[in-house]
Amino acid sequence: MLKSITETVRHLLQAVPFRIVPAFVTTAVLLTLLALPTPGGLSREGWVMLTIFLTTIVAIILKVMPIGVMALMAMVIVSMARVTSPTSSGAVADALSSFSNPLIWLIVIAIMISVGIKKSGLGKRAGLHFIALFGRRTIGIGYGLAACELLLAPVTPSNTARGGGIIHPIMRSIASSFDSDPQKGTQNRIGTYLALVNYHANPITSAMFLTATAPNPLVQDFLARASGGALHLSWTGWALAMFIPGLLALLIMPLAIYLLSPPQIKETPDAVIFAKAELGRMGPFSSQERVMTAVFVLLLLLWANIPAMLLGEAFTLHPTMVALLGLFLLLITGTIDWNDVLGERSAWDTLFWFGALVMMADQLNKLGVVAWFSSGMEAAIASAGVEWPLAAAILVLVFTFSHYMFASTTAHISAMMLAFLLVGVNLVPPEYHAPFMLMMAASSAIMMTLTHYATGTSPIIFGSGFVGMGKWWSVGLAMCLIELTIFATAGLLWWRLLGYW
Repeated sequence: MLKSITETVRHLLQAVPFRIVPAFVTTAVLLTLLALPTPGGLSREGWVMLTIFLTTIVAIILKVMPIGVMALMAMVIVSMARVTSPTSSGAVADALSSFSNPLIWLIVIAIMISVGIKKSGLGKRAGLHFIALFGRRTIGIGYGLAACELLLAPVTPSNTARGGGIIHPIMRSIASSFDSDPQKGTQNRIGTYLALVNYHANPITSAMFLTATAPNPLVQDFLARASGGALHLSWTGWALAMFIPGLLALLIMPLAIYLLSPPQIKETPDAVIFAKAELGRMGPFSSQERVMTAVFVLLLLLWANIPAMLLGEAFTLHPTMVALLGLFLLLITGTIDWNDVLGERSAWDTLFWFGALVMMADQLNKLGVVAWFSSGMEAAIASAGVEWPLAAAILVLVFTFSHYMFASTTAHISAMMLAFLLVGVNLVPPEYHAPFMLMMAASSAIMMTLTHYATGTSPIIFGSGFVGMGKWWSVGLAMCLIELTIFATAGLLWWRLLGYW
């Protein structure tokens, strides 16, 4: 009997899929918070829901287990605790409620669509064309990588797939052609610079389009909620609001990194030769690429609501319906197949953990936790006696730099953004609500610049070894400040011209 127990314990210690110390820390956080008295102004159900949410965020930050497993843990606890409903059936329904949210399915389906860009070779061809066009100098290659990011961003809502899966292999091939290899200690020849540009283009383009990164539809929803429906950005509205400051940031970024981390090789005529040779090997446009291009253009037109502009509001199409149409067209034309859809693990993973986080954010709002936190923060800022412009700046900066504590933009946005928006709405005069909220929306992508774990793209590029941690963090901080400054100056002027304030 004792032997069986010993063997079972040994097996569990070897087989458990979580990290032991972080798991103990997370459990301690859960039990400690539950043992604390309920804060004044908050119901017991609200406090328990907040405890579950915070524990989940801690587990994600500490990487106890994969984020999907942590999401499942949260749904199990919400169901068993019955904090959202007195009945088990009601609690389970609440735990699963967000899986019918069209915004979540927009992201999931669009990630599947992005498989076609990679599988057809269209993404690689686009990147090589930009290198052939701009690649005679190292900084030109940087602008080529940034231009490729901009081209792919509207229809690649997985910023990880775009920056890490499509553009990063092109960047590594170029670096290798100049014998810039971390294994040889020659990464500074050109690879470090290109890797930094490869990465820092990703947050900027993520800010520019509603469909450029997974959390943007959640941000869109929070803006609408906080403004009482006054600021409900369409796909076109988002793109127009962010395009000028985003484009300016994208133009400045390769030059700024060139100064912050100068490459040893400045002239790169061989890059043009390399790109043209690769294009030659790819041959002419394939049928798959033609279909993918046609679907790409169709999605842009429909997401931009062109039919409604030409034919009237009756032809307005929901963005998720457009994504469904795009996926269906790729499937029936054979550009991708059903096994590609089933095998796109990142899409199904996103559905699971994104759905759980959105569910908890919704329940926190329904149970009054967001309003309680917002009123407390508002009172603290008001008691400090600061003027509203400084208060707005503090909110944006605290929200942005608190991303040092997060390894997921979605987790960060789910945890904090709505509360910060509501505080800002109460502190900022009504005529300036829109620019404040647009700055918050921009910062939700800009904060990805900060660390090597900030978003899914960062560990891919950091893991290639071209950039050390010290340089990654220092350049990341500098670029974050530069981009916030661009949006706070050029962005405010642009939003003034658009009539937002």
